[in-house]
Amino acid sequence: MSRTTPAGTPLGDGFHVFDTTLRDGAQREGITYSVTDKLAVARLLDGLGVGFIEGGWPGALPKDTEFFARAAAGELELHHAVLVAFGSTRKAGVKVEDDAQVRALLDSKAPVVTLVAKSDRRHIERALRTDVDENCAMVADTVRYLVDNGRRVFLDAEHFFDGYAYDPECSLRVLRAAGDAGADVVVLCDTNGGQLPVGLGQTVTEVMARTGLRVGIHCQDDTSCAVANTIAAVQAGATHVQCTANGYGERAGNADLFAVLGNLVTKLGMPVIPAESVAELTRVSHALAEIANIAPETHQAYVGTSAFAHKAGLHASAIKVDPDLYNHIDPATVGNGMRVLVTEMAGRASLELKGRELGLDLAGRPDAVGNAVRKVKDLEARGWSFEAADASLELLLRSELSEVDEPPFTLESYRVLLDHRQDGVVVSEATVKVHVGGERVIATAEGTGPVHALDAALRQALRPHLSWMDSVELADYKVRILTDHPGTDAVTRVLVESTDGEHEWTTVGVHDNIVEASWLALCDALAHKAMRVKALA
Repeated sequence: MSRTTPAGTPLGDGFHVFDTTLRDGAQREGITYSVTDKLAVARLLDGLGVGFIEGGWPGALPKDTEFFARAAAGELELHHAVLVAFGSTRKAGVKVEDDAQVRALLDSKAPVVTLVAKSDRRHIERALRTDVDENCAMVADTVRYLVDNGRRVFLDAEHFFDGYAYDPECSLRVLRAAGDAGADVVVLCDTNGGQLPVGLGQTVTEVMARTGLRVGIHCQDDTSCAVANTIAAVQAGATHVQCTANGYGERAGNADLFAVLGNLVTKLGMPVIPAESVAELTRVSHALAEIANIAPETHQAYVGTSAFAHKAGLHASAIKVDPDLYNHIDPATVGNGMRVLVTEMAGRASLELKGRELGLDLAGRPDAVGNAVRKVKDLEARGWSFEAADASLELLLRSELSEVDEPPFTLESYRVLLDHRQDGVVVSEATVKVHVGGERVIATAEGTGPVHALDAALRQALRPHLSWMDSVELADYKVRILTDHPGTDAVTRVLVESTDGEHEWTTVGVHDNIVEASWLALCDALAHKAMRVKALA
C-alpha cells in the first residue's frame, strides 16, 4: 500500500491542502476531462506541492475507474501528494462487504478514501429515505471496513452547516460515528454554499469543542464567500482545506485553491506548500486553465493578469514612489507581475511607469511625456484603448521620443471586394499598393473575409522584401462596436494579437470602418515587429 501522508510539505500531516479539481471541480459546466487530462492535472498539482489529490469516483464513472487503474499501473508518479478516491458509504440495508461501490473504492488502489455521507436530518429522511440510526451505521460500517483494509479515511459531511442549524445533535452523531470508527478527518461541507464567514467560523469552533475531532472544511461559492469561509474555518481551527483549481465546480464553483494558498502563505504565514512552489502559483493556475479549455480569469486574486494591474493616475503616482503602496504583496511572490494600464485616466506617472515596463526612460523627457499624455487622452476619447495594446502604445511613446524609424512600408492604397457567388460561396478579394524597399508593389489575394484577404495581400506584397514576414502570424482578432455611436455609424475598435513564435504583442486600430480599423492594427503589428528586428540586429 502506498503512503497515506503527504511528502515534502513543510507542515507534513499537520495541515492538509486537499485538491478536488478532478472530482468536484470537474462538475463545472463546460469542463470535460479526458483520462489523459486528469493525469496531466494531477501531475501539475503534485508539482505544486498539494497534499492530497482527489482523483474521482471509481466504480461510478468509467473514466474515473480508468484513471485510477492507469495511476496504479505506474502512469502517475506522485512526489508530494497522496491520491484519494471518492465514494459513498454502503447503501441502507446492505452489508458493507457486499456493496459494489465500496468494493470499487478498494479496487482503485488509492491509499486514501473520502466518503461522502448525509449529515442533515432532512436529507437522511427525505433523500436517503432512512433514519438517523441507520445512516450512522452506514457511516461507521464503511469507515471501519475501509480502515481494516488499510485505507486512511476522510469523511465529507454533506450539507453539514445547514443540517447543524436544523438539528445539531443529528449532525454531530454522524461526525462521531465516523470518528469512532477510525476516520482521521471529518470535513464540514457547505454543500449549498450559503454560509458567511463569521457564522461558519463560530460553527467550526463549536463542533471542535463538542467532538474533539480533527475538522476539515469544504466550501461552495454561492455567496462568493468560499475562500473567505475557508480561511475563517482555518482561523477557527480547521486543519484540512478542500479546494479546486481556479475555483472550478458546480454552480458558482468552489473555494479557489490559488486564492486559499495565497492567503494561507502570505497572510497567515502558514507554509502549507513547499517554499519554492509559491512562485509557481500563477503558472500552474494558467496551465490548469488551458487543460480545462477555459480562458484564465484575468481578475482572479493573486494569479490573474489584472491582479496587480493599476489604472488610476493616483495609483501610478504612488507606485512610482514605492510599489508597495498599492500592492498588498510583491507580485513576484506568487509568480505574477505588476502592470500599469494606460488609459484616459493616465497621468504622467502612469506613462513613466509604463515606459519603464517597456524599457523606455521617460523620466528625463517631460515634454515628450506631456505630449504623450495628451495624445493618449485624445485617442482614448475617440475610442482607442491601450490597456491591452502595449505594442501600439510603445510605438506611440517611441514616436514622441523620436526613436521610431520609418515604417517598413508605406501605403499608396488598398481595395477590398466582396464576391457573393451563385452557389452561395462568399469570397473576399483585396488589392494593396505599397512602397517597400524603394519599390512600388501591387499584390492581390483572396480570403474568407475582407480582413483575411487584406492581410493575405499585404503579406504577399511584403514577403520578398522583409525576411521575417513569414514568422509573423495572427494569433487573435477581436472586434468591439463602441456604443457611443449607435447603429451602422458606430465606431469599431479592433485588437490584433500577433506572434512570431517567441513573442506575442497586441495592437489596436479604431475607425468607423471595420476594415480600416483592422488595417491600422495590422500596420502597427508589422511596425512593432520591424522595430524589434532592428533592435536585435
